[in-house]
Amino acid sequence: MTRSLSPAQLTGTPETGRPAPDWRISDGLVPYPEALATMEARAAAIRADNARELVWLLEHPPLYTAGTSAKPADLVSADRFPVYTAGRGGQYTYHGPGQRVAYVLLDLAARDRDVRAHVHRLETWLIRTLARFDVTAERREGRVGLWVVRADGREDKIAAIGVRVRRWVTFHGVALNVEPDLSHYSGIVPCGIRNHGVTSLRALGRDVSMAAVDDALQATFPTVFGAPQSQEPAQGPAPNSP
Repeated sequence: MTRSLSPAQLTGTPETGRPAPDWRISDGLVPYPEALATMEARAAAIRADNARELVWLLEHPPLYTAGTSAKPADLVSADRFPVYTAGRGGQYTYHGPGQRVAYVLLDLAARDRDVRAHVHRLETWLIRTLARFDVTAERREGRVGLWVVRADGREDKIAAIGVRVRRWVTFHGVALNVEPDLSHYSGIVPCGIRNHGVTSLRALGRDVSMAAVDDALQATFPTVFGAPQSQEPAQGPAPNSP
């Protein structure tokens, strides 16, 4: 089954002159290789100006991905879940049910050609999304992702960020822990950071549905990226074409 976000305008923006990004939600678990193939095809179409930019919301089956800086020693349990080479920046991370992955395919050539600014916008997007659930998420120097301070003072990671850029089109994006099985993180050292833990909205006492998270992501996106959302025609759980 597939859920669609609310209908939206198809106008462009002064910042880019491009039409607004399409939004796609896949219900069910999307195999990671299919997600990579879909991103590759869509990015090529965006670069050729044959498709709109895309924000794709989905979940994966349990798996680990290795970024370009992944260290073998940080893969603690190599046989626990499938391990995929992601091609994005960063180290090892986990994806699985209960985690909202947002793949954000944007044309930076039509925006600002600034990868660091793109990462900063992704962080801001998640910070504003989490604020809607009364969760304060913060950046930390030298630690990728977004962090929350617990009552005992420890800091846990609630969202991961990893991007790849080819010919100024962005791949990959963010992963927000809504209600995943946090024990699945024990098979890796998440993002190579050993002295901090991971958390989720559910672990923080927020009983939030995935649909509510999707609504918040949609509502906060234009406040950061400057574009109204358009509705993409319904797709299956793992679309095979851009």
